[in-house]
Amino acid sequence: MSQISMHRAEGVVSSASGAAVAAIRARALLWEAPCEEHPDRLVISLWGGKVALQAQQGDLRVTLEGVEPRQIGLLQDMVTEVLSEAGLRVAWDRVDAGALAPGLSVMTVLRVSQPSPGFLRVRLQGPDAARFGLNGLHFRLLLPRPGRAPVWPRIVASGRTEWPSGPDSLHRPVYTVAAQAGDWIDFDIFRHANSPTCDWALSRPEGSEVAIIGPGGGWCPEGPRLALFGDETALPAIRRMLALAKGEVRAHLRADPADLGPLAGDARVTRCKDLIGALEASEIPADSHVWFATGSAEARAARQLLLARGIARTSFDAIAYWDAPDAERPAAPKVKEDRT
Repeated sequence: MSQISMHRAEGVVSSASGAAVAAIRARALLWEAPCEEHPDRLVISLWGGKVALQAQQGDLRVTLEGVEPRQIGLLQDMVTEVLSEAGLRVAWDRVDAGALAPGLSVMTVLRVSQPSPGFLRVRLQGPDAARFGLNGLHFRLLLPRPGRAPVWPRIVASGRTEWPSGPDSLHRPVYTVAAQAGDWIDFDIFRHANSPTCDWALSRPEGSEVAIIGPGGGWCPEGPRLALFGDETALPAIRRMLALAKGEVRAHLRADPADLGPLAGDARVTRCKDLIGALEASEIPADSHVWFATGSAEARAARQLLLARGIARTSFDAIAYWDAPDAERPAAPKVKEDRT
Protein backbone atom coordinates (compact mmCIF):
# COMPACT_ATOMS: atom_id res chain seq x y z
CA MET A 1 0.00 0.00 0.00
CA SER A 2 1.47 3.38 -1.01
CA GLN A 3 1.88 5.99 1.70
CA ILE A 4 0.05 9.29 1.24
CA SER A 5 2.50 12.16 0.81
CA MET A 6 1.81 15.02 3.22
CA HIS A 7 2.52 18.68 2.57
CA ARG A 8 3.78 20.81 5.46
CA ALA A 9 4.51 24.38 6.45
CA GLU A 10 5.85 25.73 9.72
CA GLY A 11 5.87 29.08 11.46
CA VAL A 12 6.83 30.66 14.79
CA VAL A 13 4.97 33.15 16.97
CA SER A 14 7.44 34.86 19.29
CA SER A 15 6.82 35.52 22.99
CA ALA A 16 3.01 35.28 23.05
CA SER A 17 2.28 31.57 22.84
CA GLY A 18 -0.63 31.71 25.30
CA ALA A 19 -2.44 34.50 23.47
CA ALA A 20 -1.87 32.82 20.12
CA VAL A 21 -3.24 29.47 21.30
CA ALA A 22 -6.27 31.17 22.85
CA ALA A 23 -7.07 33.03 19.62
CA ILE A 24 -6.82 29.95 17.41
CA ARG A 25 -8.69 27.74 19.91
CA ALA A 26 -11.56 30.26 19.99
CA ARG A 27 -11.82 30.24 16.20
CA ALA A 28 -11.76 26.42 16.12
CA LEU A 29 -14.59 26.28 18.67
CA LEU A 30 -16.58 28.81 16.64
CA TRP A 31 -16.23 26.59 13.57
CA GLU A 32 -16.87 23.41 15.61
CA ALA A 33 -13.55 21.96 14.45
CA PRO A 34 -12.29 18.86 16.34
CA CYS A 35 -9.50 19.70 18.81
CA GLU A 36 -6.99 17.49 20.62
CA GLU A 37 -5.64 19.27 23.70
CA HIS A 38 -2.47 18.34 25.58
CA PRO A 39 -0.56 20.26 28.28
CA ASP A 40 1.74 22.00 25.78
CA ARG A 41 0.18 21.10 22.44
CA LEU A 42 -3.09 21.73 20.59
CA VAL A 43 -4.03 19.94 17.34
CA ILE A 44 -7.00 21.14 15.27
CA SER A 45 -8.50 19.20 12.34
CA LEU A 46 -9.87 21.57 9.72
CA TRP A 47 -10.69 21.39 5.99
CA GLY A 48 -9.03 18.00 5.64
CA GLY A 49 -5.76 19.19 7.19
CA LYS A 50 -4.28 19.76 10.64
CA VAL A 51 -2.98 22.73 12.60
CA ALA A 52 -0.60 21.78 15.43
CA LEU A 53 0.42 24.37 18.03
CA GLN A 54 3.44 23.49 20.18
CA ALA A 55 4.79 25.68 23.00
CA GLN A 56 8.59 25.98 22.89
CA GLN A 57 10.46 28.12 25.45
CA GLY A 58 7.89 30.91 25.43
CA ASP A 59 7.39 30.85 21.67
CA LEU A 60 4.77 28.94 19.71
CA ARG A 61 5.60 26.66 16.80
CA VAL A 62 2.78 26.29 14.27
CA THR A 63 2.83 23.23 12.00
CA LEU A 64 0.38 22.81 9.12
CA GLU A 65 -0.23 19.47 7.40
CA GLY A 66 -2.43 18.50 4.46
CA VAL A 67 -2.57 16.08 1.56
CA GLU A 68 -2.92 18.96 -0.95
CA PRO A 69 -0.91 22.19 -1.28
CA ARG A 70 -4.18 24.16 -1.33
CA GLN A 71 -5.00 22.89 2.18
CA ILE A 72 -1.71 24.33 3.42
CA GLY A 73 -2.54 27.66 1.78
CA LEU A 74 -6.01 27.76 3.31
CA LEU A 75 -4.73 26.92 6.78
CA GLN A 76 -1.87 29.41 6.47
CA ASP A 77 -4.32 32.13 5.47
CA MET A 78 -6.61 31.29 8.41
CA VAL A 79 -3.85 31.19 11.05
CA THR A 80 -2.29 34.42 9.76
CA GLU A 81 -5.66 36.19 9.79
CA VAL A 82 -6.68 35.01 13.27
CA LEU A 83 -3.35 35.97 14.80
CA SER A 84 -3.33 39.32 13.01
CA GLU A 85 -6.75 40.10 14.52
CA ALA A 86 -5.22 39.36 17.94
CA GLY A 87 -2.30 41.71 17.25
CA LEU A 88 0.15 38.85 16.69
CA ARG A 89 2.44 37.90 13.83
CA VAL A 90 3.56 34.48 12.64
CA ALA A 91 6.86 34.09 10.77
CA TRP A 92 6.40 31.31 8.20
CA ASP A 93 9.23 29.22 6.81
CA ARG A 94 7.68 29.42 3.34
CA VAL A 95 5.04 31.61 1.69
CA ASP A 96 4.04 31.33 -1.98
CA ALA A 97 3.84 35.10 -2.34
CA GLY A 98 2.30 36.18 -5.64
CA ALA A 99 0.57 32.85 -6.29
CA LEU A 100 -3.15 32.67 -6.95
CA ALA A 101 -5.34 32.16 -3.88
CA PRO A 102 -5.37 28.57 -2.57
CA GLY A 103 -7.86 26.45 -4.49
CA LEU A 104 -8.39 29.01 -7.25
CA SER A 105 -8.60 27.78 -10.84
CA VAL A 106 -9.06 29.93 -13.93
CA MET A 107 -11.61 28.35 -16.28
CA THR A 108 -13.09 29.08 -19.71
CA VAL A 109 -16.84 29.30 -20.26
CA LEU A 110 -17.65 26.56 -22.77
CA ARG A 111 -21.41 26.97 -23.07
CA VAL A 112 -24.62 28.16 -21.40
CA SER A 113 -27.87 26.23 -21.77
CA GLN A 114 -31.32 26.12 -20.17
CA PRO A 115 -32.17 22.60 -18.94
CA SER A 116 -35.50 23.71 -17.41
CA PRO A 117 -37.61 26.88 -17.14
CA GLY A 118 -36.15 27.90 -13.79
CA PHE A 119 -32.46 27.15 -14.32
CA LEU A 120 -29.50 28.01 -16.51
CA ARG A 121 -26.65 25.52 -16.87
CA VAL A 122 -23.07 26.69 -17.38
CA ARG A 123 -20.22 24.45 -18.49
CA LEU A 124 -16.68 25.52 -17.55
CA GLN A 125 -13.53 23.97 -18.98
CA GLY A 126 -10.05 23.88 -17.49
CA PRO A 127 -7.16 21.58 -16.55
CA ASP A 128 -8.11 21.55 -12.85
CA ALA A 129 -11.72 20.47 -13.40
CA ALA A 130 -11.29 16.94 -12.04
CA ARG A 131 -10.62 18.03 -8.47
CA PHE A 132 -14.01 19.79 -8.35
CA GLY A 133 -15.70 16.40 -8.68
CA LEU A 134 -14.21 15.15 -5.39
CA ASN A 135 -14.24 16.00 -1.68
CA GLY A 136 -16.65 18.92 -1.88
CA LEU A 137 -20.04 19.56 -3.49
CA HIS A 138 -19.64 23.30 -3.87
CA PHE A 139 -17.38 26.01 -5.21
CA ARG A 140 -17.33 29.78 -5.30
CA LEU A 141 -17.65 31.52 -8.67
CA LEU A 142 -15.56 34.70 -9.01
CA LEU A 143 -16.92 37.27 -11.45
CA PRO A 144 -15.41 40.71 -12.15
CA ARG A 145 -17.75 43.66 -12.50
CA PRO A 146 -19.15 44.16 -16.02
CA GLY A 147 -16.58 45.83 -18.24
CA ARG A 148 -13.68 45.23 -15.84
CA ALA A 149 -10.69 43.01 -16.57
CA PRO A 150 -10.44 40.31 -13.90
CA VAL A 151 -8.06 40.79 -10.98
CA TRP A 152 -7.81 37.53 -9.08
CA PRO A 153 -6.95 37.18 -5.37
CA ARG A 154 -3.33 36.33 -4.62
CA ILE A 155 -1.18 35.32 -1.66
CA VAL A 156 0.87 38.14 -0.12
CA ALA A 157 4.13 37.95 1.85
CA SER A 158 2.42 37.56 5.24
CA GLY A 159 0.66 34.36 4.14
CA ARG A 160 -2.73 36.04 3.81
CA THR A 161 -4.83 36.01 0.65
CA GLU A 162 -5.42 39.54 -0.62
CA TRP A 163 -8.74 40.05 -2.41
CA PRO A 164 -9.26 42.84 -4.95
CA SER A 165 -11.32 45.78 -3.73
CA GLY A 166 -13.05 48.86 -5.09
CA PRO A 167 -13.88 48.67 -8.80
CA ASP A 168 -11.92 45.39 -9.05
CA SER A 169 -13.95 43.67 -6.32
CA LEU A 170 -15.46 40.35 -7.34
CA HIS A 171 -18.97 38.96 -7.16
CA ARG A 172 -18.59 35.63 -5.30
CA PRO A 173 -21.73 33.46 -5.25
CA VAL A 174 -21.48 29.77 -4.32
CA TYR A 175 -22.77 26.95 -6.52
CA THR A 176 -23.04 23.18 -6.56
CA VAL A 177 -21.12 21.08 -9.05
CA ALA A 178 -23.95 19.50 -11.05
CA ALA A 179 -21.68 17.21 -13.07
CA GLN A 180 -17.98 16.74 -13.74
CA ALA A 181 -16.05 14.67 -16.27
CA GLY A 182 -12.71 15.07 -18.00
CA ASP A 183 -11.73 18.73 -18.15
CA TRP A 184 -15.16 20.28 -17.53
CA ILE A 185 -17.72 20.96 -14.81
CA ASP A 186 -21.39 21.92 -15.04
CA PHE A 187 -23.30 24.05 -12.55
CA ASP A 188 -26.89 25.27 -12.45
CA ILE A 189 -28.08 28.81 -11.72
CA PHE A 190 -31.58 29.39 -10.34
CA ARG A 191 -33.18 32.13 -12.46
CA HIS A 192 -34.56 35.12 -10.56
CA ALA A 193 -34.62 38.90 -10.66
CA ASN A 194 -31.76 41.13 -9.48
CA SER A 195 -29.16 38.41 -9.96
CA PRO A 196 -25.71 39.47 -11.18
CA THR A 197 -24.91 35.85 -11.98
CA CYS A 198 -28.03 35.39 -14.11
CA ASP A 199 -27.22 38.63 -15.93
CA TRP A 200 -23.69 37.36 -16.56
CA ALA A 201 -24.86 33.94 -17.80
CA LEU A 202 -27.30 35.60 -20.21
CA SER A 203 -24.67 38.02 -21.57
CA ARG A 204 -23.15 35.43 -23.96
CA PRO A 205 -20.03 34.76 -21.84
CA GLU A 206 -18.89 31.76 -23.92
CA GLY A 207 -15.14 31.91 -24.47
CA SER A 208 -14.46 34.27 -21.58
CA GLU A 209 -12.41 33.44 -18.50
CA VAL A 210 -13.76 33.18 -14.96
CA ALA A 211 -12.25 31.84 -11.77
CA ILE A 212 -13.65 29.30 -9.36
CA ILE A 213 -12.37 28.51 -5.90
CA GLY A 214 -12.89 25.31 -3.94
CA PRO A 215 -14.13 22.67 -3.70
CA GLY A 216 -15.70 23.06 -0.29
CA GLY A 217 -18.92 22.93 1.66
CA GLY A 218 -18.67 19.25 2.57
CA TRP A 219 -19.56 16.04 0.78
CA CYS A 220 -22.72 13.96 0.79
CA PRO A 221 -23.37 12.96 4.45
CA GLU A 222 -22.68 9.30 5.10
CA GLY A 223 -24.84 6.93 7.09
CA PRO A 224 -27.64 4.38 6.81
CA ARG A 225 -30.35 7.06 6.35
CA LEU A 226 -30.32 10.52 4.84
CA ALA A 227 -33.26 12.95 4.93
CA LEU A 228 -33.04 15.92 2.54
CA PHE A 229 -35.22 19.05 2.65
CA GLY A 230 -34.84 22.07 0.38
CA ASP A 231 -36.37 24.68 -1.90
CA GLU A 232 -35.50 25.39 -5.53
CA THR A 233 -32.14 26.92 -4.61
CA ALA A 234 -31.15 23.61 -2.98
CA LEU A 235 -32.33 21.52 -5.93
CA PRO A 236 -28.86 21.15 -7.55
CA ALA A 237 -27.32 19.98 -4.26
CA ILE A 238 -30.19 17.59 -3.51
CA ARG A 239 -30.00 16.16 -7.02
CA ARG A 240 -26.27 15.55 -6.54
CA MET A 241 -26.70 13.93 -3.12
CA LEU A 242 -29.47 11.65 -4.37
CA ALA A 243 -26.95 10.36 -6.90
CA LEU A 244 -24.14 10.00 -4.34
CA ALA A 245 -25.97 8.62 -1.29
CA LYS A 246 -25.11 5.01 -0.47
CA GLY A 247 -27.79 4.36 2.15
CA GLU A 248 -31.53 4.96 2.31
CA VAL A 249 -32.40 8.50 1.25
CA ARG A 250 -35.61 10.54 1.11
CA ALA A 251 -36.01 14.09 -0.19
CA HIS A 252 -38.70 16.73 0.32
CA LEU A 253 -38.55 19.48 -2.29
CA ARG A 254 -40.37 22.78 -2.67
CA ALA A 255 -39.74 23.44 -6.34
CA ASP A 256 -41.57 23.85 -9.63
CA PRO A 257 -42.28 20.39 -11.10
CA ALA A 258 -41.02 21.65 -14.47
CA ASP A 259 -37.54 21.98 -12.93
CA LEU A 260 -37.38 18.49 -11.44
CA GLY A 261 -36.50 16.59 -14.61
CA PRO A 262 -35.95 12.88 -13.83
CA LEU A 263 -36.56 13.56 -10.12
CA ALA A 264 -40.26 14.01 -10.91
CA GLY A 265 -40.51 10.24 -11.26
CA ASP A 266 -38.10 9.35 -8.45
CA ALA A 267 -39.91 7.46 -5.68
CA ARG A 268 -37.49 8.91 -3.13
CA VAL A 269 -38.65 12.48 -3.83
CA THR A 270 -41.76 14.17 -2.41
CA ARG A 271 -42.86 17.65 -3.44
CA CYS A 272 -44.24 19.83 -0.67
CA LYS A 273 -45.24 23.43 0.00
CA ASP A 274 -44.22 23.55 3.67
CA LEU A 275 -40.71 22.33 4.39
CA ILE A 276 -40.92 22.95 8.14
CA GLY A 277 -44.21 21.05 8.23
CA ALA A 278 -42.62 18.19 6.31
CA LEU A 279 -39.71 18.15 8.76
CA GLU A 280 -42.07 18.13 11.75
CA ALA A 281 -44.02 15.22 10.28
CA SER A 282 -40.96 13.14 9.43
CA GLU A 283 -39.72 10.29 11.56
CA ILE A 284 -36.01 10.64 12.22
CA PRO A 285 -34.43 7.36 13.37
CA ALA A 286 -31.29 7.57 15.50
CA ASP A 287 -29.03 6.56 12.60
CA SER A 288 -30.30 9.35 10.32
CA HIS A 289 -28.62 12.49 9.08
CA VAL A 290 -30.89 15.46 8.24
CA TRP A 291 -29.85 17.99 5.61
CA PHE A 292 -32.09 21.10 5.37
CA ALA A 293 -31.36 24.07 3.09
CA THR A 294 -33.52 27.05 2.15
CA GLY A 295 -33.87 30.69 3.29
CA SER A 296 -32.32 31.87 6.55
CA ALA A 297 -35.58 32.11 8.51
CA GLU A 298 -36.61 28.54 7.70
CA ALA A 299 -33.07 27.27 8.31
CA ARG A 300 -33.13 28.80 11.81
CA ALA A 301 -36.55 27.28 12.47
CA ALA A 302 -35.34 23.87 11.28
CA ARG A 303 -32.30 24.05 13.55
CA GLN A 304 -34.44 24.92 16.57
CA LEU A 305 -36.91 22.14 15.74
CA LEU A 306 -34.22 19.50 15.36
CA LEU A 307 -32.48 20.50 18.59
CA ALA A 308 -35.83 20.47 20.42
CA ARG A 309 -36.39 16.92 19.17
CA GLY A 310 -33.08 15.90 20.70
CA ILE A 311 -31.23 15.45 17.42
CA ALA A 312 -27.48 15.72 17.98
CA ARG A 313 -25.84 18.75 16.37
CA THR A 314 -23.53 16.41 14.48
CA SER A 315 -26.53 14.61 12.95
CA PHE A 316 -27.97 17.48 10.95
CA ASP A 317 -27.14 20.46 8.74
CA ALA A 318 -29.51 23.44 8.64
CA ILE A 319 -28.16 25.80 6.00
CA ALA A 320 -29.25 29.27 4.86
CA TYR A 321 -28.89 29.53 1.08
CA TRP A 322 -30.34 33.02 0.90
CA ASP A 323 -31.29 35.82 3.28
CA ALA A 324 -34.05 37.92 1.72
CA PRO A 325 -36.43 37.80 -1.26
CA ASP A 326 -34.53 40.52 -3.11
CA ALA A 327 -31.06 39.07 -2.46
CA GLU A 328 -29.29 36.79 -4.87
CA ARG A 329 -30.03 33.23 -3.86
CA PRO A 330 -26.79 31.23 -4.00
CA ALA A 331 -26.93 27.60 -4.99
CA ALA A 332 -24.87 26.33 -2.06
CA PRO A 333 -23.76 27.21 1.45
CA LYS A 334 -20.76 29.37 2.11
CA VAL A 335 -17.38 27.77 1.72
CA LYS A 336 -14.30 28.73 3.57
CA GLU A 337 -12.37 30.13 0.63
CA ASP A 338 -14.57 33.25 0.68
CA ARG A 339 -12.92 34.72 3.77
CA THR A 340 -11.38 38.15 3.36
